[in-house]
Amino acid sequence: MAATLKLLKPLRYRTLCIPFAIRAAGSLAYWNVRSNTQHRGQDSPEHGSPYHPDKKIENICTRSSSQRTFTTSSALLGLEFNKSSTSEASVLQPESPGAMRVVEEDVEVFDSFEDLRVFLQLRPEYRLHSYNRSETCQPLSISESELILHKVRVYQSNLQPQIIADYFCKLSSLPVEQHPVLLSNTSFALLCQLSVKNIQFFHTPDLINILKAFVTLGIPHSHSMLAVYETKFCHQVWEMSLDQLLLVADLWRCLGRRVPQFLKIFFSYLNLHWKDLSLTQLVHLIYIIGENRQVPQDLMQKLESLILKHIDLINLEEVGTICLGFFKSSSSLSEFVMRKIGDLACADMQHLSSHALVHILKMFRFTHVDHINFIKRFVEVAPQRIPSLGVQGVMHLTLGCSALRILDERVMNAVAASLPPRVAHCRSKDIAKILWSFGTLNYKPPNAEEFYSSLLNEIHRKMPEFSQYPEHLLTCLLGLAFSEYFPIELINFALSPGFVRLAQEKTKYELTKELYTLDGTIGVECPHYKGNRLCSHLQQEGSEMLWDLARKDMNSKPEFLETLFLLETMLGGPQYIKHHMILPHTRSSDLEVQLDVNMKPLPFNKEAIPGKNVAKLRLKHVGVSLTDDLMNQLLKGKARRHFQGKIESEIEQQPMELKNKAARPLGDSLCNVTDKLGPMQVPAVKLAVQITNKNQYCYGTRDLLGLHNMKRRQLIRLGYRVVELSHWEWFPLLKRTRFEKLAFLHEKVFTSAL
Repeated sequence: MAATLKLLKPLRYRTLCIPFAIRAAGSLAYWNVRSNTQHRGQDSPEHGSPYHPDKKIENICTRSSSQRTFTTSSALLGLEFNKSSTSEASVLQPESPGAMRVVEEDVEVFDSFEDLRVFLQLRPEYRLHSYNRSETCQPLSISESELILHKVRVYQSNLQPQIIADYFCKLSSLPVEQHPVLLSNTSFALLCQLSVKNIQFFHTPDLINILKAFVTLGIPHSHSMLAVYETKFCHQVWEMSLDQLLLVADLWRCLGRRVPQFLKIFFSYLNLHWKDLSLTQLVHLIYIIGENRQVPQDLMQKLESLILKHIDLINLEEVGTICLGFFKSSSSLSEFVMRKIGDLACADMQHLSSHALVHILKMFRFTHVDHINFIKRFVEVAPQRIPSLGVQGVMHLTLGCSALRILDERVMNAVAASLPPRVAHCRSKDIAKILWSFGTLNYKPPNAEEFYSSLLNEIHRKMPEFSQYPEHLLTCLLGLAFSEYFPIELINFALSPGFVRLAQEKTKYELTKELYTLDGTIGVECPHYKGNRLCSHLQQEGSEMLWDLARKDMNSKPEFLETLFLLETMLGGPQYIKHHMILPHTRSSDLEVQLDVNMKPLPFNKEAIPGKNVAKLRLKHVGVSLTDDLMNQLLKGKARRHFQGKIESEIEQQPMELKNKAARPLGDSLCNVTDKLGPMQVPAVKLAVQITNKNQYCYGTRDLLGLHNMKRRQLIRLGYRVVELSHWEWFPLLKRTRFEKLAFLHEKVFTSAL
């Protein structure tokens, strides 16, 4: 580690390539300031999504403006804005540092930049290492600015570095409405060129003041001149204090510019100096880490230890900032720390801001820590907060509930009631996560018709946006399918060859499983559907992918392996039971059992036995004879030893090779229940035996979650009877005697068949 840190620390600073720097600065005058800081509005990644992490979202309408290319003139003087750029420059974006923040009562007005920085106003110490817009140089008049720009033109070759830095500070004090005019001025472009040319002569305070001026004036984050400044700051890291480093990182954030190299060296510095961080420095650092979404995980573990050190001094808004920073950087907090945070939030939740509450909930969602008291207090306060939350906050709150499996009707009803009037404010991501959450929790609100119709109409209106983010459309349709809604038009579009190709090429996510789940669901639940279907190649690929995951998952669970062995023992051998995916698209496997008209098991699993034994199995059923008298005694618990001996003696009569052989799981296609042993009886009853666990139910209830409920629904539609070995019944029995376990399985299998 020491060697790595030394490599990251520059040994000496050398002169920069000035011609490139001058050309970079020269292009400033061509920038349209409307496009500044678009990526400030980036949304956080959703790691704890039910099946994939969230993707960063950009506003489609404005994205193109932040991706424009700019022409660089080779001339150093005489640069001018063209007329169209000048007219556009007079209009500033509300999020830009140079613009006045819009104050409205509308809850949808959320400044994703400013509103996340509220914590910086909580303690005076934050001013030492954060950018404060109100702290500028003395106000400058237009005439004074013209005089400064005149001096730049006249004395350009004789300006000292200190004077250049001072000019930037003074010019940044112009009234906000004059900033576009200044940026289009050729003399200002010349001043930028001079700063780059003299950059190696600036002291650290001068560099910081220039960067502050850039933020105040709204210099575009993608301007190539800033790359020169980033390089200079990289070389200064080891000569700066923690306050200075945090301030510089904060200024880059305010500019909306990614500076990965600077942060990499900064984090190397922190690995040596992390113990020196004060409380405010720690919270501010975690905010910066979250906004930049990059950090070494070993550093985050060190920061967690500091959080514990200061936990009794941190206020709730700072707790929200800490949770958001860890969440955005995909860094986990230990269960111990999360329980401490939950205790703090519970103690004073009524005074916790709604945004901080959502941020804390995000971290509980990410870590999957079930803090019971937090959940109780949360469901009490959340319904009153929902009307005052913007739709993005409502989405995160709803998604948090579904990820933590919290089904509270008061919360869900408040969400459903608040959305229809303001559904137009939803992004594609918001619609997708809300529909997914309601579907996952398997809950339909009282206003279901209005709720679902408004969201479906909005999906149609936002189809261009869904085409940009195909994963969101599939999330919508799966959430709707859980709730038994099947919008045929949208499904036909989602399964069309063009959209399937788009889903595979345009997103970083692997969406084959989602496409396959949707396609398989339509095949079972919409028999009259005549639209597009997934091609056989992708169906096969999805089936194999899901079977591989399900097989590995189940074969790693001791409770499943014991259940499989006991059922084989009870029924007479592996040929009487089959571990496979009856419905592959539902992502989980089953233990299938088939019974004849006399309720005796059929040996339908040909692959589980050697070929020479097939003839014997056609002539004789091997297994325990189940009589009414035996069942009554088993259920009543009478004559336990006698009947235990009877069952076990009959089991011992089975051929040893059948008793000891494990069934081989087979990944057959959907509902392949054809008897492979030749002309045998058609099964009178087909059973799908399922071992459930608590994660398949809403928290603290026996209500199945959407995917698992949908699977039950489809199995019944295809003629199966579901035999559930529920975790609250079966798991405690696993610690009991073999006799008790066999008796329980007898009752479950054969009673379900009646």
